[in-house]
Amino acid sequence: MRNMIRNRRSGNVNCMSHGALRRASSHRAYPSVCRFSLLEKSTVRFAAMSVQAVAAKMAEVELKDVAGKGASPAISPLTPKAEEKKSENNSSSSSAAAVEPSPVTAAPNPVKMPQASAMKRPDPQQNGGEAFVNYDGTVAEAPRMKKIQFADQKQEFNKRPTKISRRSLSRSISQSSTDSYSSAASYTDSSDDETSPRDKQQKNSKGNADFCIKNIKQADFGRREIEIAEQEMPALMALRKRAQGEKPLAGAKIVGCTHITAQTAVLMETLSALGAQCRWAACNIYSTQNEVAAALAEGGFSVFAWKGESEDDFWWCIDRCVNVEGWQPNMILDDGGDLTHWIYKKYPNMFKKIKGIVEESVTGVHRLYQLSKAGKLCVPAMNVNDSVTKQKFDNLYCCRESILDGLKRTTDVMFGGKQVVVCGYGEVGKGCCAALKAMGSIVYVTEIDPICALQACMDGFRLVKLNEVIRQVDIVITCTGNKNVVVREYMDRMKNGCIVCNMGHSNTEIDVASLRTPELTWERVRSQVDHVIWPDGKRIVLLAEGRLLNLSCSTVPTFVLSITATTQALALIELYNAPEGRYKQDVYLLPKKMDEYVASLHLPTFDAHLTELSDEQAKYLGLNKNGPFKPNYYRY
Repeated sequence: MRNMIRNRRSGNVNCMSHGALRRASSHRAYPSVCRFSLLEKSTVRFAAMSVQAVAAKMAEVELKDVAGKGASPAISPLTPKAEEKKSENNSSSSSAAAVEPSPVTAAPNPVKMPQASAMKRPDPQQNGGEAFVNYDGTVAEAPRMKKIQFADQKQEFNKRPTKISRRSLSRSISQSSTDSYSSAASYTDSSDDETSPRDKQQKNSKGNADFCIKNIKQADFGRREIEIAEQEMPALMALRKRAQGEKPLAGAKIVGCTHITAQTAVLMETLSALGAQCRWAACNIYSTQNEVAAALAEGGFSVFAWKGESEDDFWWCIDRCVNVEGWQPNMILDDGGDLTHWIYKKYPNMFKKIKGIVEESVTGVHRLYQLSKAGKLCVPAMNVNDSVTKQKFDNLYCCRESILDGLKRTTDVMFGGKQVVVCGYGEVGKGCCAALKAMGSIVYVTEIDPICALQACMDGFRLVKLNEVIRQVDIVITCTGNKNVVVREYMDRMKNGCIVCNMGHSNTEIDVASLRTPELTWERVRSQVDHVIWPDGKRIVLLAEGRLLNLSCSTVPTFVLSITATTQALALIELYNAPEGRYKQDVYLLPKKMDEYVASLHLPTFDAHLTELSDEQAKYLGLNKNGPFKPNYYRY
């Protein structure tokens, strides 16, 4: 070792002990000395070798300048792994440069190293690859490895093609807003096909082309989704099994406009099994599950819907669903009233031939009552929304679960400690408030009805006006079914990062149109999530562009939809088979006997057993032993 140190001082050796190397590299006093971090065992092994012999052999190998400055780095007899580690250490220094090699003294008897000890060095002429330098002086190319290019990847990411479709200007918020409309509700929605479905020519396996969907190739996946939904819809499957022999809807031509999901598909196939012909469009531009629409089209249904429709697409699909030569609908199943009003305004003669309308939303029912009050409703209609099985289960229990699901999937927000204002304390508002309170949120309620307001107070919520808390709340949820509940004035005063969403049916509750002004910037963060940015940098998080949160951004529990779908099916059967004169040109509630029947079909799922009245008990209460058990005015 004394000879090594003496030779090192004279510049004849390019190796030193590990400790001396570390001190030298830290002071940069020995630029030609290799910086390696081998174990002590490796250092002893190389120190025992004939240093002069190795150095002499290395002097015969001419290496190309790595840094492009004509200097050849000193070569140390390291294994490839150690040399890689040394290269990483050198490359981490921002002041790395070509270094001068130490003088090397030749030795007469060079020691031959094993072929496995070949060294690796960068080769600038191999496009960033590396070469192995053997000790016999030969150079072999190493296997090329792909290197991570973060900057290039970022450029490629920014150059991704965006969707070009028939989206209207009101929907084209920014370039980033044209991303694929994948969501939890539609797992196969992401597609590289930028062609609008309206411009495609698609046929199912039987040659039928009477549909317009995103991609017929997704039919197999959609069929599996429908089969899963059937397992959670026991009442609808039981109704299909009991009534398909009688075909109570034989001759019925039903035109529908609802959310096209796996649950709706089970309803449509049940109606078909009961004898009906169906044509369907979507009531929401974001809620369609493309794979389910494909499965329905493959099954022979005329479906006109896809996720991410523009406003123009929306009305075009409804018109294609209705206006077909040689097909006169006689029943309407609507969600929101858009289909009913489209037929009423554009096809009045067709509207007069309708036998019945079934409506399931607050908004749609409100519009039906307006027509009835004005004397313009020439068709009997069934108000399914206010039936007990729809209102108490779909509106209350469904929203109690789906509000959390929709917010989590879109924003990943933590609810504990958040201040939330829920506008409206109807059944939807009750469900939302109960869920948020259970998660530890501080919940405020706004309400116009003193009875609902008193219920909110008794349930432990603080009743406020929206302008009293708008500056401090973290989340604003509308559940009223009204219009302009959250206007631009309120959004201007919201805190940075406030989340704004709608759990009512229509998109009128949040004044989204007032946000489409030049001074505000829209930034699409993810599917159905937009940041609306003010000039001072403040931003609010708008979900689903003000449309229905749970069906646009997530899903709803299948079991609850089984209750609603069964109620709808029974309402259609009742209106279609009702004798002349039973229902006049007005809006009716579902008979309570049917409500009870729907509920009874779902009880076996819970292994629930009803108690039966004795004759004496039934006489005392003045009831039929088989029901109905409550008067129509009873509030559940």
